[in-house]
Amino acid sequence: MVKRFLISCGIAFAALAAKATPDDSIKVVKGQVSDYYITVTQDRIVKGHVLDTNRQPLAGATVMFFASPMHNTTAHDGSFAIKGAKNDVHLYVYYPGKKIVNRILALDETDIEVVMEKEVHKATAIRRPAQATRWYDPQAPLSRTFCNPMNISYNFEPFNNNVRPNGSFRSSADPMAVEYKGEYFLFSTNQGGFHYSKNLVDWDFVPAGFQRKPTDDDQCAPAAYVSGDTLFYTGSTYEGLAVWYSTHPKTGRFKRTIEKNVLPTWDPCMFLDDDGRLYMYYGSSNEYPLKAVELDRNDFYPISKIHDVMMLRPEEHGWERFGMNNDDEVTLRPFTEGAYMTKHNGKYYFQYGAPGTEFKVYADGVYVSDSPLGPFVYQKHNPMCYKPGGYVQGAGHGGTFRDVKGNYWHVATCMLSLKYKFERRIGLYPVAFDKDGVMYSSTAFGDYPNWAEPMDVKNPAERFTGWMLLSYGKPVEVSSTDSIHAASNLTDESMRTYWAARSGNPGEWAGIDLGSTKNVRAVQLNFYDHKAVQYNRAMDIYHQYRIFASEDGKEWTLVIDKSDSDKDCPHDYIELNEPLRARYLKYENVHMPTGNVALSGFRVFGNGDGDVPQAVKGLTVKRDRKDRRNALISWQPEASAYGYNIYYGTAEGKMYNAITVLGQTEYDFRGLDADTDYYFTIEALNENGRSPLCKTTKN
Repeated sequence: MVKRFLISCGIAFAALAAKATPDDSIKVVKGQVSDYYITVTQDRIVKGHVLDTNRQPLAGATVMFFASPMHNTTAHDGSFAIKGAKNDVHLYVYYPGKKIVNRILALDETDIEVVMEKEVHKATAIRRPAQATRWYDPQAPLSRTFCNPMNISYNFEPFNNNVRPNGSFRSSADPMAVEYKGEYFLFSTNQGGFHYSKNLVDWDFVPAGFQRKPTDDDQCAPAAYVSGDTLFYTGSTYEGLAVWYSTHPKTGRFKRTIEKNVLPTWDPCMFLDDDGRLYMYYGSSNEYPLKAVELDRNDFYPISKIHDVMMLRPEEHGWERFGMNNDDEVTLRPFTEGAYMTKHNGKYYFQYGAPGTEFKVYADGVYVSDSPLGPFVYQKHNPMCYKPGGYVQGAGHGGTFRDVKGNYWHVATCMLSLKYKFERRIGLYPVAFDKDGVMYSSTAFGDYPNWAEPMDVKNPAERFTGWMLLSYGKPVEVSSTDSIHAASNLTDESMRTYWAARSGNPGEWAGIDLGSTKNVRAVQLNFYDHKAVQYNRAMDIYHQYRIFASEDGKEWTLVIDKSDSDKDCPHDYIELNEPLRARYLKYENVHMPTGNVALSGFRVFGNGDGDVPQAVKGLTVKRDRKDRRNALISWQPEASAYGYNIYYGTAEGKMYNAITVLGQTEYDFRGLDADTDYYFTIEALNENGRSPLCKTTKN
């Protein structure tokens, strides 16, 4: 038995113990300052010779074991003898001008010969500033439009049980936003801080974490409100949590207004009314109602009775049923959560999420009252924010805010649920109130380019730029493919499939053939976390790449250069300065923040040179007589269409909700309210534009 010493503290001891085998033992020696832990293990000697390709000995070569301080230098005859633990099998050998040998030994290999080949060392390319082109200037990008999902620096999940089955992933959800001193502050689950923006397009991140242990949540479903020059902030709790405040939140520093609140307020919303009174709305359950209570503004102590606001009624409201398509009434009762309050023209609009964050039908509904504590009445138009189709799906548990021009917006949780059920993203949608006080949002083109906050647009539907999807279903070529993550996933309009290359190295690429020359106006690259090894936030996470264009597939022109970017942009959206005439587009990787190059969508927007589709014919809505929550919607195909938007609502002038359908001519709709009559229409989508709406159908 040979003793090997390692001076260590508790962390090193844990690593040492992890490396020890059942035949090893740990000896503890008391020191003057701390204990010293000694592994008593069976060692072995690996010996041999290091030669060049001419079989000449290499004297002075360094032989090393991986993850070990053990090393040995070869003698004049190239011989070596290196001592290691019995489970040291990963050998490195280095000699100047030779390729480093990286060799895995068998347990019984103790006498070996190492032959080292000549290495031609390639100098690292000098990084140069990214080039400005006619279409994109990295020093002055356009900020007129945006495209969901929001392009923010989504945090990686901590190293906990959520990541162990399928590996590292990003996520955030349960967003809310406030306007503060002319800027917008976005708070969401487990980010270790928050994002802020001047225009709702370009977002910066401020570290401001309140995590106490490495595997803990930071803040779940946080709440914030503004009073004067002060921003107040808290999170979800069943055991009491501080309420923090700051007058300079972009510093990331907060003080505590109180040490702990007294109520078990999960998914909280703090609402400051015009008269200066403060209210808390909260709850997350499939058994208990969402709640409301008035708080003392000085110490956040409850001063009113706690009121039950609402519970789900899935037997009446089809969209509140559990399941990916509101089709699971067996597994669990649906969940309601994400309370939020908006006041408009003296009315109080209480918003809530249902039926489950992991489903494409996740949506936000609304109840209305004349009082902040109710009673509340279910709005006839519901859900208020709804997006069950398209690339981005789900639009629940969000918050509504007003921009500096007085326009309303709603941030909401989008489903991804690929590696884990609570893997999510965030979407931003315009909101308005019609002349009858009905609250609604526009999501029909919620995952297409939309005019952003700098454009003062009052009608939410008019925020769509008119730039159509040019990449759907188009053929793709790639540099390499890892396992089943095929190139075709780049253009299938699903955020839940992705292409992955075999590496994250510079030079991995993907190219799209648009079929013919088009007018390209914008590009969106949606990166995914394939074989990522990041847990929680780090400050060296960024993407770098270039995009080239061609009309013939032979001569390529640089269009977008982000080769020296320091931005983390997992859903990078780039509006071009001017239209680009191109048939082929190619993405080329320069740097991935972690893992392999992987994209769930290489999306291209603009317009073709042809005609818009004809109006859809044969729209039929067959409502289930036995269950009026369900309807089968069908229509005749339009020859040039790649997809359709179904619009529906409670009156001909109130068809605010939309369902995007790609490549199909029917839809199994299970989101109707049983006692409500509805009106339906449909439009066809192709690369040149939208068809006229067809004649309205009443179910």
